[in-house]
Amino acid sequence: MANDFENRPTERFGDVEFQRGQGGEVHQVAGGDVPTLTTQQGIPVADDQNTLKAGPRGPSLLEDQHFREKIFKFDHERIPERVVHARGFGAHGYFEPYESLSDITSADLFQRAGEQTPVFVRFSTVAGNKGSPDLARDVRGFAVKFYTKEGNWDIVGNNIPIFFIQDAIKFPDLIHAAKQEPDRGFPQAQTAHDNFWDYMSLTPEAMAMVMWIMSDRTIPRSLRFMEGFGIHTFRFINAAGKSTFVKFHWKPKQGMQSVVWNEALKINGADPDFHRRDMWDAIQAGDYPEWELGFQLFDEDFADKFDFDILDATKIIPEEILPVKRVGKMVLNRCVDNFFAETEQVAFHTANLVPGIDHTNDPLLQGRNFSYLDTQLKRLGSPNFTHIPVNAPRNAKVCNFQQDGHMAMHNPKGRANYEPNSWGGEMGGPRENPERGFKSHPEEVSGQKRRIRAESFADHYSQARQFYVSQTEVEQGHMALALTFELSKVETPAIRARVVSHLLNIDEDLAKKVATGLRLEAMPEPAPAAMPTKMDLAKSPALSILLNGPESFKGRKIGVLVSDGVDADLLGGLKKAAEAEGAMVKIVAPMIGGVTASDGSMVKGDEKVDGGPSVLFDAVAVLLSAEGAKTLAKEPTAKDFVTDAFAHCKFIAYSSEAMPLFEKAGIASDMDEGCMKLGAASEAARFVEMCRKVRHWPREAMVKAV
Repeated sequence: MANDFENRPTERFGDVEFQRGQGGEVHQVAGGDVPTLTTQQGIPVADDQNTLKAGPRGPSLLEDQHFREKIFKFDHERIPERVVHARGFGAHGYFEPYESLSDITSADLFQRAGEQTPVFVRFSTVAGNKGSPDLARDVRGFAVKFYTKEGNWDIVGNNIPIFFIQDAIKFPDLIHAAKQEPDRGFPQAQTAHDNFWDYMSLTPEAMAMVMWIMSDRTIPRSLRFMEGFGIHTFRFINAAGKSTFVKFHWKPKQGMQSVVWNEALKINGADPDFHRRDMWDAIQAGDYPEWELGFQLFDEDFADKFDFDILDATKIIPEEILPVKRVGKMVLNRCVDNFFAETEQVAFHTANLVPGIDHTNDPLLQGRNFSYLDTQLKRLGSPNFTHIPVNAPRNAKVCNFQQDGHMAMHNPKGRANYEPNSWGGEMGGPRENPERGFKSHPEEVSGQKRRIRAESFADHYSQARQFYVSQTEVEQGHMALALTFELSKVETPAIRARVVSHLLNIDEDLAKKVATGLRLEAMPEPAPAAMPTKMDLAKSPALSILLNGPESFKGRKIGVLVSDGVDADLLGGLKKAAEAEGAMVKIVAPMIGGVTASDGSMVKGDEKVDGGPSVLFDAVAVLLSAEGAKTLAKEPTAKDFVTDAFAHCKFIAYSSEAMPLFEKAGIASDMDEGCMKLGAASEAARFVEMCRKVRHWPREAMVKAV
């Protein structure tokens, strides 16, 4: 029987032909390069626009199996989101070691220099829901799955090398406190509320992490420009059985960079997908993000002599004491084909280790090893989540007797589904391999069964102080403002005072700044401390973002505000200079269609002025004609473009004709060395060179917009 639309004339929308049905609905018909739509059973579909009805206006019929399947699948296409790390972005790539590391580990991926191992990486925020914005002040997850020849190895880390708590039994309390308050369901994707700071103020072990999360580490400019860490201490085991302790580091080859708080708030409003879009755009443009994998390697003797317990996940080993050995690079060069199938369904687990790598007795790590399988079963609905392609080994064959279960994609072949068995060959199935198999380090363990915390975990303030004093003056100012802002959202005065009492054990000046910002009625007494703060720990420059910034402007973006009549030579010179640096130029125009340059050429717009604020860019240029400047001086969003760029200490280039806009914005008289007038195209290279510093921080004392 002919379809209702079969003999109707075609219409063309762009390059695609459609037909209209009796009710005016649009049908795209298969043919040429357009494949035939089918059901999940592979049955061709004749009409995907209408349910089967008893007459044109009659009831829908139960026998419409295509509608039933389609709506059934839609109703179940959402799986429970992760309790933590719900909002993520994933990408594929590879890891390549610089040299053989067989002397310290028998792990296969570290045996041969230059051999590439496929990886999948998922970045994420921790506290927010799936729909939360990217620039929340939050820890970022940094999880890497290596598809090695000996199975999958996961480094399930963060962009911060320590954690809030020392024992995993406290993890539910931590997350409950950080998430939206249960009686009201808000705020989410933020810690500026009573429950979180009540918990922090009653948890001295979290004070080092408080310093980290109140730093600019938790508002990164890009996922590409942040460090990653394995957090815990692990073990390497070589072929001879020798054990070496190891801590894992990811060092971004593009350098580190963050935004300022006022900027983060505005980015969330302008583009809540800012980090996702930035990563997607970079990979699609071939500007592949790269990190170097680094090891801190040490033995039992170092562990015994170190000031802090190497099993304490709230502590670091400063790089100045134990340098990071860079052993290989990771390159992300491919976006996912489907977000749900890969980024949403990927499952990481701290217990996924390959031969040559082993656990330690870190109580937080031990608890994570227990927890992850429960989480994955709940989220993915089946113990067979390892059959999902993104979770399945790629370079190692799976051979075992595990069978059946919900959504089993494959089962063991042969007669035997148990071992030991006396069947031979393929019928008997796989056997243990004492030579190649995973071996745990034979560490001696003894002691009473008790619920207890080691005394070596009791120093909660010394490294918190060390992190703070290692920051530049600019970064310390940001931390004081962050603490003041967060605590200003706390409604209970006693909680604010308790937090300040902890700060007194970290740095008295910091505590006074926060107390003054909150206008506390009286300075509290320092919080009781299990161990006194070590005031003489050396500064660690490696802990500062500003001291470890980029060496070039590569991978960054310049937003160029233009108007009709823009000087074609200036714009062309800026584009050329940026391209030579490896930076990107985005055109912000009054209309998305673009502008006509001084030479009559058409310059296409990437953003409309009210949709492309300066917060989306690392530096800006304002290249206007005299008439364009007069027009844009009347446009509020154009004034915001320059005032925000100035307030956020960005480098600004401008044409002399653009000055009326700066005057109208009220900053013409305040322009400083971070603002450069472009008089000729040849000067653009000098501007891009200035931008390598990312921010003109001397301006911050004047604008105070962080």
